[in-house]
Amino acid sequence: MKFFALSFFTALIFFANTCNRQETEGQMELTGKIESQGITSYQYGTHVLKTENEFYALRSDKIDLDKFIGKKVTVSGSRIDGYPVDGGPLYILVTNAKQL
Repeated sequence: MKFFALSFFTALIFFANTCNRQETEGQMELTGKIESQGITSYQYGTHVLKTENEFYALRSDKIDLDKFIGKKVTVSGSRIDGYPVDGGPLYILVTNAKQL
């Protein structure tokens, strides 16, 4: 029983450390104006962030991005693997947003 408990907690600690590392790798900050996504050819994201030179597809599980539509904001997040596709923009998972 002690072996099982030790193995379980070792695996749990390993998993927690791995997950935490993935959240902090590839973090980026972008500043621009958030707009609603609308209909696109690339069909991913719920919102768009337009900067001076680029635009990014956005999604967030934590933040209501609708509150920032039409406003200049700085968003923090990370790239979602496997994107861009179909000529679309980078896909960002937003973890924080601050209106400027």
